[in-house]
Amino acid sequence: MDKMIVRRMEFYGYHGVFEEERKLGARYYVDLELELSLREAGETDDLTKTVNYAEIHELVRGIVEQKSFKLIEALAEHIASSVLDTYTRVDALTVGVTKPHPPFDIKFDGVTVELRRTRK
Repeated sequence: MDKMIVRRMEFYGYHGVFEEERKLGARYYVDLELELSLREAGETDDLTKTVNYAEIHELVRGIVEQKSFKLIEALAEHIASSVLDTYTRVDALTVGVTKPHPPFDIKFDGVTVELRRTRK
């Protein structure tokens, strides 16, 4: 299966278990790996034969920046289901959501959840 990979989309959202996180917000990174056939688009050079990654970026932006979830797992799940519902050409996808600076008193670069979903 062919893949379209959109890496490190950066957004500002209001997600977290703690009220302060949902109030102040934080930066989030989203990675998408879309599985779909790219043959026809490659052979015809026709945008209608693939998915428009600019549109996907705006879909994800709307989810990250306009909704609020306690868990980044729920955020990732919502992104996955929205992409599959909106883009029928996508057969499966992997979504990674990174919160680079969680508000914990421990030192690490961030936390990422990654999930893979397929069309039912």
